[in-house]
Amino acid sequence: MLPWDVPVDPEPPEARQWLVDELSKPQYQAAKPTLFDQIAKAISDWFSSLQIGTVEGPPAFGLGVILVLVAAALVVAFLIFGVPRLNRRSRVAGVLFGDDDDRGSADMRRDAAAAASRGDYATAIAELFRALARGLAERTIVTVTPGTTARGFAGRAGITFPQFADRLVTAAEAFDDVRYLGHPGSVEGYEALVALESEVRAARPALEPVPA
Repeated sequence: MLPWDVPVDPEPPEARQWLVDELSKPQYQAAKPTLFDQIAKAISDWFSSLQIGTVEGPPAFGLGVILVLVAAALVVAFLIFGVPRLNRRSRVAGVLFGDDDDRGSADMRRDAAAAASRGDYATAIAELFRALARGLAERTIVTVTPGTTARGFAGRAGITFPQFADRLVTAAEAFDDVRYLGHPGSVEGYEALVALESEVRAARPALEPVPA
């Protein structure tokens, strides 16, 4: 056999090695699809495979794109606004009865209890009335604006909770007494407000005023 002769019937291992050596040459590697090409083709094949009703292929492409855009918009809306109706209790802060106050209703209740424990019933009554108002605002039941007075809040809350209307007015008067008139408050007034705040927090708003 001459040195330049090439066998035409190689053994299987030798044939596989020849194939590997041939495909590893630069011209073959350059012709291979890139990762981007493969991803683009997979996406194109997926869109082309969409079927809406009895329509397949390109006619369904536009509808498929619309569905994808709608789904993306829903995901963004959920991330921004939360799941509908499950995020009912919102973060409410700002001016409340003339004072800038960023506390939540739970914090106000704790501060009221702390004031009552040291015998400061004026502060306890004021804090608990604020907690009552902030709690209804957090539940988006009664909105409290910067100009809302204690009696104005009591009037609006009394429409929503007619069973508590008279007690809400009494609580607003107690708040005004300790907040603006310098009254010391009392343990009885505080305990009455504790009961009212707890009952209002647990109550569901009426759809319409209950007749007397």
